[in-house]
Amino acid sequence: MAADAHDTTGQLVQLVALLGAAVVAVPLFRRFRLGSVLGYLAAGLAIGPFGLGWFSDPQAILHVAELGVVMFLFVIGLEMRPSHLWALRRQIFGLGALQILLATTALTLVAYAFGFPWPVAFVGAAGFVMTSTAVVMQLLSERGEIALPHGRKIVSVLLFEDLLIVPLLASIAFLSPTPEAAADAPSRWMAIAIGIGSLAALVVAGIYLLNPLFRILAAARAREVMTAAALLVVLGAALLMQLGGLSMAMGAFLAGVLLSESAFRHQIEADIEPFRGLLLGLFFLGVGMALDVAVVVEDWPLIVSAVLALMATKALCIYVVARVTRSGHREALERAVLMAQGGEFAFVLFAAAAASGLIQARVNATLTAVVVLSMALTPLVVLATGRWTSRRDRPSLDGVEAVADQTGSVLIIGFGRFGQVMSQSLLARDVDVTIIDTDIEMIQSAADFGFKVYYGDGTRLDVLHASGAHSARAIAVCVDDRDAADRIVELVTHEFPQARLLVRAYDREHALKLVNAGVDVQVRETFESAVLFGAAALRALGVDDDEADAIAAQVRRLDAERFDLETASNDTRAGIPLLIKNTDAPGPKPVPFTRPRREGRSLNPGAPVDPPEAPSGRE
Repeated sequence: MAADAHDTTGQLVQLVALLGAAVVAVPLFRRFRLGSVLGYLAAGLAIGPFGLGWFSDPQAILHVAELGVVMFLFVIGLEMRPSHLWALRRQIFGLGALQILLATTALTLVAYAFGFPWPVAFVGAAGFVMTSTAVVMQLLSERGEIALPHGRKIVSVLLFEDLLIVPLLASIAFLSPTPEAAADAPSRWMAIAIGIGSLAALVVAGIYLLNPLFRILAAARAREVMTAAALLVVLGAALLMQLGGLSMAMGAFLAGVLLSESAFRHQIEADIEPFRGLLLGLFFLGVGMALDVAVVVEDWPLIVSAVLALMATKALCIYVVARVTRSGHREALERAVLMAQGGEFAFVLFAAAAASGLIQARVNATLTAVVVLSMALTPLVVLATGRWTSRRDRPSLDGVEAVADQTGSVLIIGFGRFGQVMSQSLLARDVDVTIIDTDIEMIQSAADFGFKVYYGDGTRLDVLHASGAHSARAIAVCVDDRDAADRIVELVTHEFPQARLLVRAYDREHALKLVNAGVDVQVRETFESAVLFGAAALRALGVDDDEADAIAAQVRRLDAERFDLETASNDTRAGIPLLIKNTDAPGPKPVPFTRPRREGRSLNPGAPVDPPEAPSGRE
């Protein structure tokens, strides 16, 4: 009994040590703008077996903490609807395949140049080419860039890398010198078949079971049961993929994608978030503990030079692929720096290679140290590169203030041409408005004209809360990106139902989508200006003001009737008969705005000639 109490106390001490190290190190590193990832890694190194020695088995912590990466990918999946994922197919299988192929070839040559035999060089390159999902996603999340176009490209490459897990493990078996591994090689084809079957089973279960399950649980009105169900989905999907020999993170991502269209996605995301953050922090602590300082000290010339050479080579390959696929210089450079490190899957690959006799234990420790150091260096390199590029290419942040603790009656999201004009009516009435945008140059220019615009991304729920969306009477979405507008609409309708929602529509189809999404007011960005432009054209042709205004009113009325028909049928073609056309197609017949100067003459002898109609402003 006493022994059990002693073991419990020891485990409690270790848990307190883990939490204490994180609580001390992470705020300190963030205070110096070094990022939370580096703080976790440093804390893990300090309390691990090669630091203070409070822990002797970092691998045990890594196995548990890997669930943090799994939950992170699940949350990302919730943001990736199937239509978005399908739109990324060329980036996943095109950009991802090109980057992996080029980087693997180059890294193998670099490892061979360091004196490793070809099989060992390939294993080292294969482990290093697999980017750290945890590091990259955390850095993208801190910068709010996961949902941006360049962030989606990075996610696409990471997804392709997850698909490579089974082929790479199979290659270890084929390259292994041991008879057992060689004899086991044909069974790898069976493993691939099992993996495909597991993937299909997850998709089927996600389509037909997940949404009905959450509907039943939501009807029970038990919050803790919803949280348990969310964890069950994440861990169940991860377990299914692991049993199928695939990546647990891949399973969680697919589960998130399958739930991305669900009405419960925001609730699920809120339930998962605390577990995801805590376990992801533990993962980085475990990685820090896994760094064998003795090996680094003994072989530091080889390890340091290998880290620098491999990171530089991989970054160069990523930059070249990005430029070939028509990315700009800045985007290519940022992607290269962000993805230049090795990944956590390298630990699994190196362990499998060591178990099969392909690499020796000492080589395994050396390669592991190289990967861990590359992961630790990435936040520093990103920070240094960001400061350099900000001085060269980016505007300064002078006068730019991040939004926080706002309480305006109206929240305006987007302050481009549309937002600037619409704000005038509110400001003329002395309405208390809060304005946010992500364009730094625009924010600075607006300040010169007397406007206070805060920096904030309206597609993020935390930014909306900081902008006062929870207390706003109205929220005006004036961004010029329809995908961003749709994301904001989804967040606002679910989280801030007290606010009237007004949205700038990109076109007619987008306006119809917004109506179906439940917005209170939608205005097509070019419609009213085009109607006024048409009326001005009539006046330029000599039409008096009253008739021009009447015709403009007729155009508005017909458009409103047409939109009502389209809304009722959810079909943008339903109102076509109400269009005023310049052909004989069915629809309202336009009338001349001046009397014809002479009678009409038939160009076909014998055809009847109708007398000209009198001019009118009506149909």
